[in-house]
Amino acid sequence: MASLKEVKGRILSANNTLKITSAMKMVASAKLHKAQEVIEGMLPYERQMSAIMTHFLQTGGKTESPFATQRKAKRIALVIFSSNSSLCGGFNSNVIRSYHQWLDEHAQMAKENLIIYPVGRKIADAVKKSGFTPAGDYTHMADKPNYTECERLAAELCERFLSGDIDRVELIYHHFKSAGSQELVNTVYLPIDLSAMTEVPTDNRQPDYLIEPSEEILLAKLIPEVLKLKVYTTLLDSNASEHATRSMAMQIATDNANNLIQDLTVVYNKGRQQAITNELLDIMGGTMA
Repeated sequence: MASLKEVKGRILSANNTLKITSAMKMVASAKLHKAQEVIEGMLPYERQMSAIMTHFLQTGGKTESPFATQRKAKRIALVIFSSNSSLCGGFNSNVIRSYHQWLDEHAQMAKENLIIYPVGRKIADAVKKSGFTPAGDYTHMADKPNYTECERLAAELCERFLSGDIDRVELIYHHFKSAGSQELVNTVYLPIDLSAMTEVPTDNRQPDYLIEPSEEILLAKLIPEVLKLKVYTTLLDSNASEHATRSMAMQIATDNANNLIQDLTVVYNKGRQQAITNELLDIMGGTMA
């Protein structure tokens, strides 16, 4: 059995851990509240923009978009989102596991035909360990989502797709459903999937558009904006999911520390009572002698 001094030291250590995890939980909760407000305000706008674009491309007229061109995937780009720091439960491990599964699915392709855009330090390290060179440094985007940076990334992806340098672009990220639920998503970013309707009119009527100045000009402006917005909302989604999982992980760690302190306190009190009893027995034994 551990000595009273050792048990007391473990109680002090658990108390210090409790203070740290409790503080981290409060910080993560505050960041989550802010990120949740941003993503809940942005997602409906992004979905409605995507719905307008999809309906328009399906029913708008004869103009075809080069962003919807389907071709054999000889070169594939993957944009994958993680966090820069740990202590957020299974957030990063799930992303890294999905990344390795993606590599296994494309094992028949040469390495030079797989282009990886890691957003976040954890996934960037995993990409390097797997023998790939990241197609840029986007670690700073994980902590502070910024539309300008997302716009640049989206513009590069679109440019490489239109030039034929890349045939398909995929996204892997956590979708924020609620503070207690996040879903890991793997979706195709380019080419645009016209069969995937993001919004369906409740009255089952096809929207009737009046186009000015022309269909070609509208598509040239609308589609790039929707694609840029998609990257931004994806980053916001991932960021909110990170804070949610970290808040939950720190709450669990705080509860575990509390339970450990209670158990150690019981052990300490029992040991102290036993020590007092032994001392009393020694005194009584000495007196009787």
